[in-house]
Amino acid sequence: MIQDLDEVDLKILRRLQENSRLTTKELAAIVHLSQTPVFERVKRLEREGYIKKYMAVLDAEKLNRGFVVFCNVSMKQHTFENSQRIMEAVQKIPEIVECYNISGEYDFMLKIYVENMKHYQEFVLRILGELDCIGSLNSSFVLGEVKNSHELPLS
Repeated sequence: MIQDLDEVDLKILRRLQENSRLTTKELAAIVHLSQTPVFERVKRLEREGYIKKYMAVLDAEKLNRGFVVFCNVSMKQHTFENSQRIMEAVQKIPEIVECYNISGEYDFMLKIYVENMKHYQEFVLRILGELDCIGSLNSSFVLGEVKNSHELPLS
């Protein structure tokens, strides 16, 4: 739990969110500790699950995946089996980068990256259309990105 973290731990987490390639030496200078305790803190934060993984954030436009769609999905019938089928299926579909089981009018919200509108149409028909447990879809197309941060607010 966050109450188990001190200000140094939080500072390390904040800085690693900004740049996960910081070396132990660089982190030590930032938090004003020697390298060994900083190394041990980072290893503890990893071991305890505060740090899940390190990753590079890629440019979707440069990689021809800049067409972003939020797709809301409703199940045909609200059953455990249908829910499981959708959750298992999205794990295998690379275009779906995020999936949330949500409350309200829809059951799932998907964030999808594709090349363009034509590719999305094919994706809906060939990939999502094959899931017979899906009752309806509602797609919203991103016109412009205002904020995209993977950083959690840490107080």
